This record gives sequence, structure tokens and C-alpha cells, in this order.
Amino acid sequence: MTLRILCADGTNRERAVAAGLAATRRGDLVLIPTETVYAIATDAFSRRGVSALREAKGYDDQVPLPVLVGARSTVPGVAARVGDDARALMDAFWPGLLTLLLPPQPTLAWDLPNGAPLAVRMPLHPVALALLAASGPLVVTTANLRGLPAPADVDDALAQLGDSVALALDAGDLTDESGLPSTVVDLTGDAPRVVRMGSVSLDALRGACPAVLDEHGSPGA
Repeated sequence: MTLRILCADGTNRERAVAAGLAATRRGDLVLIPTETVYAIATDAFSRRGVSALREAKGYDDQVPLPVLVGARSTVPGVAARVGDDARALMDAFWPGLLTLLLPPQPTLAWDLPNGAPLAVRMPLHPVALALLAASGPLVVTTANLRGLPAPADVDDALAQLGDSVALALDAGDLTDESGLPSTVVDLTGDAPRVVRMGSVSLDALRGACPAVLDEHGSPGA
């Protein structure tokens, strides 16, 4: 049975973080709030946890899994190359709804598909940030089953994922009127390129990093 800790508006924050840290270190799955939806998370370097996450979502071993970090300074430890463009985008939009694709550190003991980039983001939600500050990088994915919408409340998430989740950090309803996902920028090539438009606009990206190419590989005017 899933343990549920209410932690909206700072309530039980320390207890929630301590329980989340213990669970992720065991390789258990934890339901955490992000800006707009709930996600399931586990230690990025736990083979047990990553395997459990893949099983809960029905993913095979070749599906890349995003990583959340609690600070920009963590990124050089998990990515093999963090250039000026990446730093400019992180400084402008983190924490927030911008995901960066970077080459992963090949020496780290984690379960990434061969040749896949590292998708990394720093979320804005205070509960997620507090947990990440204690835990280090977490592998995450939205807490929904295939074909169903990503849940904005814990009841919906648990109805979909059930007992595969050991702990739920309940920060209340996360419904956001925009409903936009994170914008994704690929920084593994010669120039940063948008691969998915979302909450951060192309104009905003280019305001921070003029070299950003659009989804078709075209530069700004």
C-alpha cells in the first residue's frame, strides 16, 4: 500500500523530503509534484529503481528517461559537455519548464540507452526542489499509463499506477491553465535546436541564446 504524505503549502515538508530520500535510495518509486503534473521518480543511479520505473510505465530498455536536478551546478557532473549556450539557457530559464538534451557522462553507472542524450531539467516546484537538494539527480517520468492524461492530482496518479508507487508526496491539485509541457532544446549538435515547443517560447529562448535554431533547423532573422 502506498504511503501518502500531505505536503502542500510547506506542511510536513521535512518529513516528506526525508521519506522521499529514503525511498529513492532504496530504489522505490516516489510520486512527486512538478509544476503542472505529478511524476514518478527514483534514484538516477539505482538499477532496481530504474527497472521498477520502466515496468510501471511499460517502457522497454531503449526508452530514454528524463532526469531532474536540484541545481544548475549539478549538470556538469552528469553531462559530458556543458557549453556556453547550455549555461545561458539554464541561467535564463531554470528552475522552470525547459528541458535540455546533453551528452551524458559515460563514466556514470546509470541505465541509459546506448547513444541516447541525457534529458535534464531543474523543476520549479518547491517540494521537488527540496527532495532533489537532498537526493541528487532523480530519473522521472509522468505518473500516467500509456494513452491516459498526465495526472494533476495524487488520486488520479495512484488510480493509474497503484501499488507500484511506494510513496506519494501530495502537494494538492497541480492543474495549470496553460497545460503546456516543457520546451525541449537539443544541445548535442553544432548549434542548439528546439525539438519540442512548450512553455518557453522560441523568442524567449533566442533572447537568452541567439544561436537557437527552430524545430526545422532554421536560425533567427
